[in-house]
Amino acid sequence: MRYLYPVTLQQDENNQFVATCRDIPEAITGGESKIEALNCMSDALGAALAGYSLDGLNIPVPSRLLKNEYRVPVPPLIAAKLVLRSAMAEKGYSNVTLAKHLGLSEGAVRRLVNPDHASKLDGVIHALALVGRQLVVEDLLAEPG
Repeated sequence: MRYLYPVTLQQDENNQFVATCRDIPEAITGGESKIEALNCMSDALGAALAGYSLDGLNIPVPSRLLKNEYRVPVPPLIAAKLVLRSAMAEKGYSNVTLAKHLGLSEGAVRRLVNPDHASKLDGVIHALALVGRQLVVEDLLAEPG
């Protein structure tokens, strides 16, 4: 799945830009400029989706981009961890199972799959390969659809 969500920007009465996402209504943020609001929204999406994942909720599939919406990516480390957690669930892997495959402790894997933990991306990429997944990084132009 591409972790790119449609985001709307609106200017408020104080000339601040407010960013919202119809797919993830918990992600609301803003900034003094469009770029600042969109950058903050990336973090807000990551935080909201981390909460979804930790609560055992399904991750919403991004909707189609509409006119005047911006595509905002989830931070790469969080997106990679969400994919890892999903792939582990599909394969029926527990933290212990993945730990055995990686030669790590269960606690190390618990941190590796925790979206709130600042793991090294290389470790998550290695774990993704073991569950048959890959991480793709893409460059996007920050313009509305």
